[in-house]
Amino acid sequence: TLSSLVLGGLTLTPEFNPTVTSYTAATTDSTNTITAAASDSDATVVIKNGSTTVTSGSAAEWTTGANAVTVTVTNGGYVKTYNVTVTKS
Repeated sequence: TLSSLVLGGLTLTPEFNPTVTSYTAATTDSTNTITAAASDSDATVVIKNGSTTVTSGSAAEWTTGANAVTVTVTNGGYVKTYNVTVTKS
């Protein structure tokens, strides 16, 4: 699971909780930095903004309208995916 998920200064709705896998956020910014950390140091985290891979701690570029962000945590045979819809106005 994730121990943290931060999209720049954006507010996630609902507030981040490792057991919740679906979030929304709104922005007027063209980019925000996405940072995701796994609870287990052996796990891998893959962040995608649409089909574009984003390195944790790097900026994702938003298009006007809904942007689909997926964060997939893999640890051995365990896989958990978190989804964030970022709407840029």
